[in-house]
Amino acid sequence: MRVSAVTPTIALDAKGKHHGHLVLPHSRDDSAWGSIRIPITIIGNGTGPTALLSGANHGDEYEGPLALLDLARTLEPSEVSGRLIIVPFLNFPAFRAGKRTSPIDAGNMNRAFPGRPDGTITEKIADYVQRYLLPMADIVLDFHSGGKTLEFLPYAACHILENKAQEARCRAARDAFNAPCSLEMIEIDAVGMYDTAAEEMGKTFVTTELGGGGTCSPQTVAIARKGARNLLIHAGILTGTPEIGPSQHLTQPDIGSYYFAPQGGLCEHLVTLGQTVCANDVLARIWDCENTGLAPREIRAEIDAILITRHQPGLIQSGDCIAVLATQTN
Repeated sequence: MRVSAVTPTIALDAKGKHHGHLVLPHSRDDSAWGSIRIPITIIGNGTGPTALLSGANHGDEYEGPLALLDLARTLEPSEVSGRLIIVPFLNFPAFRAGKRTSPIDAGNMNRAFPGRPDGTITEKIADYVQRYLLPMADIVLDFHSGGKTLEFLPYAACHILENKAQEARCRAARDAFNAPCSLEMIEIDAVGMYDTAAEEMGKTFVTTELGGGGTCSPQTVAIARKGARNLLIHAGILTGTPEIGPSQHLTQPDIGSYYFAPQGGLCEHLVTLGQTVCANDVLARIWDCENTGLAPREIRAEIDAILITRHQPGLIQSGDCIAVLATQTN
């Protein structure tokens, strides 16, 4: 296997606090010997576990980057037992463009793992994370939000895993994050995901979905900041008392929890996030935009559940995810 093209400007095993970059050469029309410089912070002190914290896996999701920039600035080595690897903008080209995917190669970072050392820019970044950063980590937190196309009831999530001891570790870490909702999540396509890469290595992995609409709010940023510290306290990397509030525990019975638009048009949501619905309730209507006088297409719930996700822009295309439901477990 080829050595990664990515080079860190700081030692990943260094003690103390160090701010640097992951440098990836990128020859392009406007810079023949150019490079991409992905910010990274290492905070190490004493002995203890290693946490890998990342944001902007998708470039239009902002709660994670804000929480991690703050953590990288304010946290001191004397507060740490172990090591923190903080990468606020995992897909830095996408973040700089304010897009879900990279403007360089259209790469979706969360479908690019395990990556390739000789692949596209996105694949090279994924390869470096896969072969150099993930093996160092004991616990992994990857922040996500709804981006420009989805809106979420804020939650932290873990997955059902074959290794039940690992699953229990992930669930405990998710609960320690203490988002307003704690979800046992089913992915519609887990192939190539960062989540899958970390879990297949046996890591304790937690992800989130916080807000959406391509922006953030004081409430969702506060959830991200509190959750990151709570998780680090849970891992034994930070000391102190976690800030714990009520959290609604949810699960997704099966892939049928996801609802997709059968046609394009103007989307009219009839249910607000967090609202309980009954089977056969109308979640949304899709109105034909080419003709008047036609009845809208109705999207109905198939189970009694809670709306945790909905499509964000007013216009929707056939195949878009229009809503996601989950059921309460406590």
